[in-house]
Amino acid sequence: MRLTVALLLLALSLAVALPVQATPLCRNYGNRAICILSIKRSAKYHWQYLATVSVDGIARPMEVYNCRDRFRIQKDGTVLSFEPHGAGELICNFFKR
Repeated sequence: MRLTVALLLLALSLAVALPVQATPLCRNYGNRAICILSIKRSAKYHWQYLATVSVDGIARPMEVYNCRDRFRIQKDGTVLSFEPHGAGELICNFFKR
């Protein structure tokens, strides 16, 4: 009886999945510390990523990174070219096929 209860408790404890938190991917890229806090690849345009990054400890709002044409689109619609040794280059070089 005790063995059955112990096995039942063991099975229940293994069945509960604890949530996993992803740690940010951080790299020293050029002379900057760049962390990718969250990233999602576009299903429709495989060369685009929707990402939140921090550069030198300063978090940026979510932006669209276009790896084909080398620009990023801010939330307000502003289009900016990738900076040399910036987050866009890190994202595109790290996740390219």
